[in-house]
Amino acid sequence: MTNKAHWDSSSNTYSMETAAGCSPTVPEPELYRSVQAVLPRATDKQQPPDCFNKGMLRWTLHKKVQNNPVNSLSLVWVLIKQLEKAERWDSRRCIIPLLHTLMFAIIQTAFIPDELYKRVYDFCKRLLTYPHPYCTVGLSYTRQIKTERFIPGLMYQRMVTVEQRLKNEHHPFQERVFVLADPDVFTGSLIHALTGDFEASASASGRFLSPLDHMRSVVQHSIQAALGTEQCNGSRLAKALKGMGQDIQPYFQEVLATLEQSVEEGDRGKGGALRSRLHQLYSDIVADTESEPLSGGPLSDCPLPNPEMSFHLWTEDLDIWRELAKWFRSSSTSEQFSLGQEQEDLELGESPGDLMPSPRFSVMSNDSGIERDLPPSTDPSPSSSLDAASMSAAWEQCKIEQESGKLSRRGCVKMKPSVKDNMVLMQDTLEDHASLGGGGGNGGRGGRRGDTLQRQAGSSSMQNPFPKQQRHFTAKIVAMGDDRVLGRLAKTYYFFRKREARRLFLTMKVNIQFYYIPVCMPPTPISTAKENLHPCTIGSYLSNVDPWYNCNVKSLGCMIPKLAKMQQANPGRPKEPFISDVISYYVRSAQQPVYFTIYFVKITFTNITRDPLEDVFLTHLEIEFPEFRQISASIRDKQKKSSGELCGAVISMNYRKVTLSGRDIDKGISVRTSGAQISAIPSSEAEDLNCLTLTLNETPAKTKNNSVESKIRTSNIKIRTLESRSFSVTLDKDCRRTYTNVQSIEISPCLDPGYCVQKTMRSKFKLGKDKDAGLSKYMRKGLPLPINTFAGIIN
Repeated sequence: MTNKAHWDSSSNTYSMETAAGCSPTVPEPELYRSVQAVLPRATDKQQPPDCFNKGMLRWTLHKKVQNNPVNSLSLVWVLIKQLEKAERWDSRRCIIPLLHTLMFAIIQTAFIPDELYKRVYDFCKRLLTYPHPYCTVGLSYTRQIKTERFIPGLMYQRMVTVEQRLKNEHHPFQERVFVLADPDVFTGSLIHALTGDFEASASASGRFLSPLDHMRSVVQHSIQAALGTEQCNGSRLAKALKGMGQDIQPYFQEVLATLEQSVEEGDRGKGGALRSRLHQLYSDIVADTESEPLSGGPLSDCPLPNPEMSFHLWTEDLDIWRELAKWFRSSSTSEQFSLGQEQEDLELGESPGDLMPSPRFSVMSNDSGIERDLPPSTDPSPSSSLDAASMSAAWEQCKIEQESGKLSRRGCVKMKPSVKDNMVLMQDTLEDHASLGGGGGNGGRGGRRGDTLQRQAGSSSMQNPFPKQQRHFTAKIVAMGDDRVLGRLAKTYYFFRKREARRLFLTMKVNIQFYYIPVCMPPTPISTAKENLHPCTIGSYLSNVDPWYNCNVKSLGCMIPKLAKMQQANPGRPKEPFISDVISYYVRSAQQPVYFTIYFVKITFTNITRDPLEDVFLTHLEIEFPEFRQISASIRDKQKKSSGELCGAVISMNYRKVTLSGRDIDKGISVRTSGAQISAIPSSEAEDLNCLTLTLNETPAKTKNNSVESKIRTSNIKIRTLESRSFSVTLDKDCRRTYTNVQSIEISPCLDPGYCVQKTMRSKFKLGKDKDAGLSKYMRKGLPLPINTFAGIIN
């Protein structure tokens, strides 16, 4: 351990005194004990209640420090010492949790000395020599700390500006959090607990309710972070900013312009010009209110507000892509972007999926359909832009014309995807080196073949020879529920990508990120064991591969029912915004995705007049023959022992067997069974293969000539009944997605529409027959669902 610097003292922290209204000062020994209490241990998996408490302890620790600059700086000092200790002892399990907590504290700390910045930067840089995912997280934070060291307050300024949609011309980026809750899980007290928490979060951030308050916080934090206690008096600055009113906007724009200009210049000026300009602004702000000479003093707190969130119950009527389009339209900076052709089509109601509301109706035509044959009074070219009033007028005019028997026409043009649109789709599917070197590549757990073993994990922040188009909007979609809500999300995402391939709109403007909070319904006395069997398999998998996800996110799902009971028992008790605070921490810190394969299934029915149906699933597919549903397992076992034959229907299976060596084998068998379970999520770490696992309801009989495995691992399979019987198929354990009278199913990984565009272009221009030639070898062929975690996949 190196010697303490002159700022390393809890009693002499640059004279930052506790201001009125701040949290009490917490000594360093107490902060040290709090940090030790929240760290994940190897025994957390065997002791779930202890892990659940760690999520609450982490939240309590942040509450202690977010309203007091003294506590924030002390926590930064404690955390960097703990990180260096974990590095010396090779305790890698604690590095990523400590690092995420450190970065969260740095963003909210009023002022950090340069010596401490250098110490944090040197540690993050040493992580680049570690294996994945430590090097990925370390690279991301190394870049941020390097920029923050020379431009103090930049992370706070950008985070508040982006999350609160503050209008500016210097950093035109926006983010919004969409929380989607499964109505089958969130009913009664659970939904009241969730909505009450969001309301408490809005009221708890009292002074952050208006854009002017956010602007004051940005100006206050930026000036304090650059000048420190020697050149800035936080209380005087806060008092001056509070009395400005609307006059704060020019100073806010000036602060943003100064910081963004410093970003463009890089570290050439080493922050000298930045501090000089912010000191001049500080002098102008304070000199207008007080005649006392400028001097240093204690700094004031600027708590980081929660991002803007919208809560939705994901019913059948909710179209999340329509909600994204509405948000994009109503954003404060949308007028900065010129309307492209796809947006004009969107307003006319001609976009695939009909994202925007537009009147659609049918009228019997009584003419030839040729424009020159229309009466002279007919105007074939209505306005190309419809607002609410014009749409209402058009609808009324339509009803009048429909009654009179006239024909109503609207101008339209058939648009084909441009080369630019195709390139955007292809760039969106290009595999970066992070995912290739992550859990699904050669650098993953075990270093085995990425196409077969492990699911991919990585970050787009790593090097990419084909950088993706920069998008100004980011939608963070948080799904809350069990495996059923993720199955619906995968299906919605798949059909959204297909629609975007036909007519590009949101993909070009909005970056979409997915987050998942596993929440299960409490078991009831009448529920069967089958209904209670692993309702949150993806949540359990992510908890096993990422301990910090287990401590904070999975524990939140277990705390929500407890919080609902507490609120029912004490309805008048003041509500603390615990749920929204944890969601805010999750969406801000979790930027390492784990990719789950979406599987395509083609269902053919026994009724030949019914067309085959296409659907997708993410976690689970169940096959069941209804006539054998009531036969218990004990009866089937007795029948097998007495007659040597199984009770069930005969099915044929043609599949490609997945092997560890990568030399897959095509096989075909016929078995008798009453049903089967197909799972895409491994049940244990030893079986963590990126493939499907098929398990028959009955253990197949083994003979000398025929040997059927109890578990079949495959990624492509076709199952067909050989008798007159039909079976039912249930996707992702969701009874709403059950298909009956099924004759056969075909399962394979979904192809990404972007890859299909490139494949179509190659076949159109006859650019060779090699499927991996050209850009194709850099592209992701399948369509995975990325779920963001704190670290991805850890050994």
